[in-house]
Amino acid sequence: MQNYAFSVHSIPVGVLGASGYAGRELCRLIADHPQLSLAFATANAQRGTTLRVRTAGRSHNIPLVGADEIDLASAQLVFAALPHGASGEWVAKALAAGARVVDLSSDLRPGHGGGGHTLPTSVPADAPYGLTELFREQIRGARVVANPGCYATSVLLALAPLARAGLIASGATVTISAASGVSGAGASPKLELLFAEVTENFRAYSAGNTHRHLHEMRAAMQQLGADCDLLFTPHLLPIDRGILATITVPLTHALDDAMAPYRALYATEPFIELTDSLPSLTDVAHRNVARICACVPSGLRAPTLLAFCAIDNLQKGAAGQAMQNANLMLGLHETAGLIA
Repeated sequence: MQNYAFSVHSIPVGVLGASGYAGRELCRLIADHPQLSLAFATANAQRGTTLRVRTAGRSHNIPLVGADEIDLASAQLVFAALPHGASGEWVAKALAAGARVVDLSSDLRPGHGGGGHTLPTSVPADAPYGLTELFREQIRGARVVANPGCYATSVLLALAPLARAGLIASGATVTISAASGVSGAGASPKLELLFAEVTENFRAYSAGNTHRHLHEMRAAMQQLGADCDLLFTPHLLPIDRGILATITVPLTHALDDAMAPYRALYATEPFIELTDSLPSLTDVAHRNVARICACVPSGLRAPTLLAFCAIDNLQKGAAGQAMQNANLMLGLHETAGLIA
């Protein structure tokens, strides 16, 4: 197979699952990356068709092929944007072919996403968790990285400064209400995601603390030193992309400056925006950033903090963060090919 490349003298990378929303976004980011080229883009159900992406006013036509048509060894790094439960097998194949892997499914995340499936023995069960701002040194140069879920990204980036500073009350329940655009549910056709079902509507789903991202959230919070419960209720917004998380955090003691823990941890981070105003989805659309604000609510007897985090679920919540991880794994500048 002849490689499809956007530029010469670049590092070849491949995308498994290029027909999904995250896979399409990855192809667009690769097309606009100064040091990467696309070796292959797979989409079994759409093999033989062409994916069109636009970057900086240019249009790129990307041929989609079947997974059985590719040479995994032709890529130095593979993005696995495959369904949960199906990714582990291909991660193993890519590693065996000598490629590095960023896996965007839940298969390698802490707790394995709770899916109950077994990973191939050649896939490390302790792959670094790709929340770049928190685990950068484990990611740098790694062979395989587990890219976080979109909800988990918005929640953990908002909670990490408090957890690392020991500010979350022991045994407390942290309450998370988060709303996502429809693209967060994936590209597979579903009745409840049809335009007529979503438009002019707003609803909760996975109620009762059952969402699969809770597995990695809990594991990451333990790793960050927090002893707390997470009560998470996601909601579906009638928009294309974006996540806004609103989080209520019981504290060990009152804070005079709600943003102080965030400035201490994120002061030099290129993809974290700290703001004194409430973040909105228009602030982050099509950007690989997390926009965070915190405040102390009035009228409560117990020390409490309200934290807000907005991200683009296809950028910082998926493809953009995967590219951030890939840059580190390949020894490139972390911000290469990304819009802050």
